[in-house]
Amino acid sequence: MKAGDRIYVAGHTGLVGSALCRQLKQAGCDEPIVRKSGNLDLRNQDAINSFFKTEKPQYVFLAAATVGGILANHTRRAEFIYDNLMIAANVLHAAAQLPDAKVLFLGSSCIYPKFAVQPIQEESLLTGPLEETNQPYALAKIAGIELCKAYRAQYGCHFISVMPTNLYGPNDNFDPDSSHVLPGLMYKMHEAARTRAPFVEVWGTGAPRREFLHADDLAAACVFLMNTYDAPDVLNIGTGEDISIHDLAHLMAKTVGYDGEIRFNPDKPDGTPRKLLDVSKIHALGWRHKISLEEGIRTVYAEAFPQ
Repeated sequence: MKAGDRIYVAGHTGLVGSALCRQLKQAGCDEPIVRKSGNLDLRNQDAINSFFKTEKPQYVFLAAATVGGILANHTRRAEFIYDNLMIAANVLHAAAQLPDAKVLFLGSSCIYPKFAVQPIQEESLLTGPLEETNQPYALAKIAGIELCKAYRAQYGCHFISVMPTNLYGPNDNFDPDSSHVLPGLMYKMHEAARTRAPFVEVWGTGAPRREFLHADDLAAACVFLMNTYDAPDVLNIGTGEDISIHDLAHLMAKTVGYDGEIRFNPDKPDGTPRKLLDVSKIHALGWRHKISLEEGIRTVYAEAFPQ
């Protein structure tokens, strides 16, 4: 990609999309093509077809999705599978009508089997049952990956898929009812410190382990792969390092300056016991993350909750 190329970032206001826009600017590319969801409904095939015919993007980063944490995945199951199925099918089908358009589809590490061997290799996909709490979302993302492979095989489309680990960063969702674990913990600890609450409740036992990648690192990986990779095999994107929810909660408390009690509630769901990606393939291609978890949490907190 270079200056003058037509690059479309779907989902530009979200965590990943906004990071991609920042990364493309740093790479010297022109301002990407963007549309807010109120102006372009990605669930509407006619609207997408018209948009692609008019704008004719050469590169597409498909970062748009309906997402959320354990609670949102559990209570909005129909919405999560419908929205994400339609977004993937519509955008990929429209892109396939353009000659030589290249698409990078963003999956999610939650699509791997619940009890996949750790660290999780790309070949583990579809080898076992999914985590029940996010199965509808995971199935939609798996369908998107299979669509990319099918369009490559049948029409020779330049569609690639990546599977990022758990993400955090600027423009994250800090709503305690719909956020993922890291921003949710950040909000809880911030509010507890602000109100001097005697304790903070954290869902689950604290034993599950998670890997976290800063959105700016993911964006750098996506731009790198858009420029260098064109194959049907999916690629993991992560740090290759994980942390227990127990230790993450205490790191978050330290970062925000909360010194009260942290109570883990074992009556609430833990989710997948461990989720660590094998990132040896992307490392072999020449990409590695740069932002440490402690540094990333510190900078995100300073921006999201200025003192």
